[in-house]
Amino acid sequence: MSGFNPNATEWKPSAAAAEWTPGGEFSAPAPAPKPAPAPPKTESSVSDIDESDPLWQVVLNKICNGDRDRALKLIVDPDSLTKYPEVEALFAGDDVVMKGDAEEDWEKQGDDLAGKVEEQMVIEEKSAAAPASVKPEPAVEDDEDDDEPVDVADVVEGDPREHLNLVFIGHVDAGKSTLSGNMLYLTENVDKRTIEKYEAEAKERNRESWFLAFIMDTNEEERAKGKTVEVGRARFETEVKRYTIMDAPGHKNYVPNMIMGASQADVGILVISARKGEFEAGFDKGGQTREHALLAKTLGVSYLVVVINKMDEPTVQWKKERFDECLSKLKPFLKGCGFTIKSEVKFLPISGLNGANVKDEVDPKVCPWWKKCYENGDNNTTQPTLMSLLDSLELKGREASAPVRIPVLDRYTDRGTIAMGKVESGTIRPGMKVILMPTRNVYKVDGVWMDETPLASARPGENVLVKLNGAGMEDVQKGFVICTKPACRAVDKMICQIMVMDLPEHAKIFTAGFQAIFHAHCAEEEATVTKIFETTDRKGKVTKGAHFANVGMKVICMIELARTVPCEEFDNYAFLGRFTLRTEGKTCAIGKITKLPPKKD
Repeated sequence: MSGFNPNATEWKPSAAAAEWTPGGEFSAPAPAPKPAPAPPKTESSVSDIDESDPLWQVVLNKICNGDRDRALKLIVDPDSLTKYPEVEALFAGDDVVMKGDAEEDWEKQGDDLAGKVEEQMVIEEKSAAAPASVKPEPAVEDDEDDDEPVDVADVVEGDPREHLNLVFIGHVDAGKSTLSGNMLYLTENVDKRTIEKYEAEAKERNRESWFLAFIMDTNEEERAKGKTVEVGRARFETEVKRYTIMDAPGHKNYVPNMIMGASQADVGILVISARKGEFEAGFDKGGQTREHALLAKTLGVSYLVVVINKMDEPTVQWKKERFDECLSKLKPFLKGCGFTIKSEVKFLPISGLNGANVKDEVDPKVCPWWKKCYENGDNNTTQPTLMSLLDSLELKGREASAPVRIPVLDRYTDRGTIAMGKVESGTIRPGMKVILMPTRNVYKVDGVWMDETPLASARPGENVLVKLNGAGMEDVQKGFVICTKPACRAVDKMICQIMVMDLPEHAKIFTAGFQAIFHAHCAEEEATVTKIFETTDRKGKVTKGAHFANVGMKVICMIELARTVPCEEFDNYAFLGRFTLRTEGKTCAIGKITKLPPKKD
């Protein structure tokens, strides 16, 4: 009995034991046969190579630089080849970016480009779709697999009313959350009982005027400090249009969050506090009013509605002098950001707390001068209220027939990977094949939703959820772009036009070697300025082959990124061709992509 294991809980017969029958003889189990030795590796297993095979040519000439022994080792292990971009591009059937002499020729084009660039380097808004000279190709579905659209229960066509994304931006405490909360309340998207609950909660915190902000600021940190941290989202409708509100944080620590919200916006609402001291604090150096207006233009808002808030303050009392004083300081700055004041910027006095000029016009007894202003078309608007002004805006350049472009804002998993983003161009439908850049993976669209509603199709301007069949969470990242053929480019080097807006403490001049974070659509990547071709100072003096630039100068330069980013030239797709450079909490430069590396013939 000494051979038994006292700790054993269960007896199991040996897998090698023979079946026992009563009266049969006992015999020890036969030992397991030794594994057969592996056949020796023959020379032919690695040397029978088709010299004309494109994959062999890429591995031998481009990856191994003619080293045949190394190429033979790599070719027998296909999994190890996937890390090489040349092989990925070959599998994807896409062109490989030229190396060597061709790349040097492309870099020389920066000097040629520098001579042709207009004097005005301010970022100009162009059509978000391809211009007339570049006819957008219709979205191409994969003909090899004629997959039928996925049947989704209760699929609906999109609402025919136009959809606009509104982002509320401005300095901290300007009243952004209060205004956006009041708009939801006035459009009956928040019931009276909820408002009463928020009023009681705000009173407990001794912040009675914050109750409308609680509609948008939902977490405890935001309510305790009275500061928006994350981009709050909500929706409301009018008879004419549908709107998504994005309430962006105003504090400088949360500018990256604000960039994420503004990158999806069609219309920016810049909230300015008219209260004595608050306007000056927000607009002077160090305030966020300047940076937010600058970022809004760079990130592509079509219109900027400047609302002068808190006009009912005891220090203001709806005085026209204070309204005009704010405008006189804002207009020159906004013009410098690249906005065309007459057509793209609207000005409006409001009170976000009591709702005057938000949905209903302010009482003429309180503000006698406003009626005459809007009837004369002063301040670039003939509409009396913020709501009526938004309903009257007409957006151009939304091409439903162009190739699909959806920058991925985020993704999550729910019985498959679902990507979130705004349709910038094209029309996406369940069942179609899409290409995810920069990985060039092809996926089938299993479903398209707006909120919880399945859609048969989604047009430009819609915020959608797209379910990609076969994609994992690691396959879809923020900053990727969902495309149809022809897919957008994915590069790590580009020639750009930029305007230097500010510089960090440690670098008082802008030179080759300057490093910052590159923000384009939803993508963020580390970037280095590698070469400056030309600078233009404030007086218009052009210096070719310059070695440095200062604040306020316009620069043509080459930028290299740490990893490839999906993008396009600004003239073809403006929303994929504009970017911002930020470092140490400052927006250092705004710019647009003018030239991408050539493709191999």
